[in-house]
Amino acid sequence: MSDLKHRYDHVIIGGGIAADSAARAIRATDPDATIAILSADPHPPVYRPALSKSLWNGENPDPHSEDLHTAAETGAELFTGTVVTELLPNSHSVVTARGHRTHFGKALLATGSSARRFPGVHDPRVTCLRTVGDYRHLRSLAQEGARIVVIGGGYIGTEVAASLTRTGAQVTLGHAGRQILEHMLPASLTAHLEGVFAAHGITVVPEFRLSGIETGEHLVLRAASGAVLPADAVLLGLGAELNTTLAEHGGLDVEHGAVVVDPYLRTSAQDVYAAGDISLFDDPLLGLRHVEHADHAEASGTVAGRNMARALLDDSLALEEYSSTPLFFSDLFEDGYEAVGRLDAGLEMREVWNAERSAAVVYYLEGGRVEGVLLWNTWDSVPRAREVIAASQEGQLPSDALEDQIIPGG
Repeated sequence: MSDLKHRYDHVIIGGGIAADSAARAIRATDPDATIAILSADPHPPVYRPALSKSLWNGENPDPHSEDLHTAAETGAELFTGTVVTELLPNSHSVVTARGHRTHFGKALLATGSSARRFPGVHDPRVTCLRTVGDYRHLRSLAQEGARIVVIGGGYIGTEVAASLTRTGAQVTLGHAGRQILEHMLPASLTAHLEGVFAAHGITVVPEFRLSGIETGEHLVLRAASGAVLPADAVLLGLGAELNTTLAEHGGLDVEHGAVVVDPYLRTSAQDVYAAGDISLFDDPLLGLRHVEHADHAEASGTVAGRNMARALLDDSLALEEYSSTPLFFSDLFEDGYEAVGRLDAGLEMREVWNAERSAAVVYYLEGGRVEGVLLWNTWDSVPRAREVIAASQEGQLPSDALEDQIIPGG
């Protein structure tokens, strides 16, 4: 790997999907641009959803199969294991932990988020799943017959618990709620999933609010109720924290824990953009929000990269507004779903099922307007789901006319 140069046209801070998409968009817009990608991760960018999905379910468990080949395909200079400690917008420069300073014409913050850890516990048998290193480590722990406890009944906890059953490990899922995914799914689906998990050998322990982890010869997890779970390894699925420290110290506007961007993904600092998890953007359908999923990372990275290149080539060129309402998706054994918007079980939920009750569309409403759509075993319907949300938000679709909008299982 070469040394950092004194200056690049574009410096991208972060090494995930948003960084990859931005580099590709810059290169497509300006074939002669110089690009540096500074990633704290020691591994090259990968398609991160595979770390909890296809790498466990397919024939090839090697994470290199999900490499995005960013540097090779974009001509960017990729610096892995490189921590940026300072963003200095006024001098258009960044400083790394090794003391290297490099200048930029345009910069992109794509620092993403980090998995929440349990405070005070530093044991290699207690891990999270966020990076290639995390995946490889968890894979080494998931031996035949190993007792693995997954903590967290949300998106990542349920997905990883399902994936771990392919390894022959004994999987227990402990979570603080009454049913898994109850914060986002109706009772009909949470009950179905609990039956599916049990049928695949997963022991689900509800109302297990983790209060401590004993790290002796064997791990012991203790709940606030006094309940205990023994384990050989623990996977924490406790959500994520946005990596906004660099933005905050650089004086960028941060609200609701995320970096504020304008319609073109520019931050409050001149020539600094933000994309992916950390960006607080104005969703064209749902208003101000941030989204921590791959679809948003890819789409926002692309728009940010294109705008960075256009602005540097000719500041009179029109910039592109970011106008996406991102989707997210998951696979849980034989079931799968795609979703758009807010999936909040605290909202009014309208369920539409097919005759076999094998597929459903769930509408999430607030004040009679659709805020989100869940497509359960229902495919190729995301564009229509966005149309339904838009029509409902504009008052053009009465809430009593939802049943025939999307065909479950389509």
